[in-house]
Amino acid sequence: MSDKKGSAYGTPATDTSFRRSYDLDEYAQKAKVRETAEREEAKARYEAKMAGKKYYKPMTGDETHTRARRDVIDLEANVGKTTLVPAGAGQGKRGRGAGFYCAACDLTFKDNIQWVEHVNSMQHLRNIGETGEVKKATADDVHRRILEVWERLQEQKKASTTTLKERLEMREEEATKEREARRLKRHEELARKKAERESADKVKVEYGDDVRIEGEHDEDDMMAAMGITGFGTSKKK
Repeated sequence: MSDKKGSAYGTPATDTSFRRSYDLDEYAQKAKVRETAEREEAKARYEAKMAGKKYYKPMTGDETHTRARRDVIDLEANVGKTTLVPAGAGQGKRGRGAGFYCAACDLTFKDNIQWVEHVNSMQHLRNIGETGEVKKATADDVHRRILEVWERLQEQKKASTTTLKERLEMREEEATKEREARRLKRHEELARKKAERESADKVKVEYGDDVRIEGEHDEDDMMAAMGITGFGTSKKK
C-alpha cells in the first residue's frame, strides 16, 4: 500500500523547497531607499511651490541638448479609431486613458493643444533625457542640416508620386545624375593617366632613353635570366 503522505515524485507533500525564496533584508533595503527618495522629492516639490516655482526632475548629468523635432506630430493618427481603456486606469491626467498618452511622463491629455504644450514643456524634456538648452550651431551644422532637410523632402516627394508620368520623370532624372557621375569619374581617370604619362615622358627627356622605368623591362630581364637572347627564325634565306 502506497504512502498517502508522499507525492508522486517521492518527496513529502509538505515540501515547498521548489518555491522561490526572497531575501527580506534586501527588499527592506530597497523599500527604505525608495521611501527616502520619495520624501526628498516631496520636500523639493514643497519648497518649489512655496517659492512660486515649478518643480522639475533633477538632472543626472547624462542629459543631452535639446534638438529640433525631426518628425511631424501626427494629431490625426487615432481619428476614427476605437481604443479600449480599462475602467479606472487613469485618474485625472495621471495614467493611461483615452486621449493623447505620454509614456515618458505617464500622463494623458484630452485635446491636441494640451498635448503639444506638454511635448514642448520642460517637464517632458527632462523625462526624456534632455536639458532644455539648445546647442549653438556652427556653419557646418547648418549646412549639414540643410542637406538633411533637402534629402528628406526628396524622399517625401518620391513617396508621394502616384502617376506613371511622374515616376518616369523621376527615373529619367536619376539616370541623368548617374550618367553625369560616371562621366566625371571617367574624366578624372583619364586626367590621372595623362598626368602619369607626362611624368614618365619628363623623366625620359631629362635622363635619356637608357633610364629604366619601373615595370618597363621586366620581360627582358626574365629572358636574360633564362639564357634566352632573343627569338630567331629557322627559315633559310
